[in-house]
Amino acid sequence: MLNRSNKIISISIIFVIILLSLFQFISYGKDHNNPTIISEPNWDSQQTRVLAKRACFDCHSNETIWPWYSNVAPISWLIYRDVAAGRRRLDFSDWKNIRLREPGEIASAITEGEMPPLQYLLIHRTARLSTTEKTLLINGLLKTLSQ
Repeated sequence: MLNRSNKIISISIIFVIILLSLFQFISYGKDHNNPTIISEPNWDSQQTRVLAKRACFDCHSNETIWPWYSNVAPISWLIYRDVAAGRRRLDFSDWKNIRLREPGEIASAITEGEMPPLQYLLIHRTARLSTTEKTLLINGLLKTLSQ
């Protein structure tokens, strides 16, 4: 009985390894070209830009830093999807084409902990902002948006 269980586990592991290997041939999520920076906001202060760069730029700008694991499927698919969606929603590198409906959306997303998302914060410790830093970022972004 134990022998049969070991065989099933071994076959399952081999199957998963083969499947993950095959995933690497799918090109989706491997386009890591950062588009040209078109225009940045007229930041209210350098501090706001530094905080935004630290916590937001990887998904909300054309200055994304693509770590090694962003080349490994299926993780690459998730990262690419998040970056593409982030840039569509709010792109600090294409400020002339901003599509924000309500500036308060940014404040509530940061305050409620939606941004940066938990899966990002788990790996990117530097993106974790203190309560004071969150307040400074929110106030700075709101001032920047109102200019």
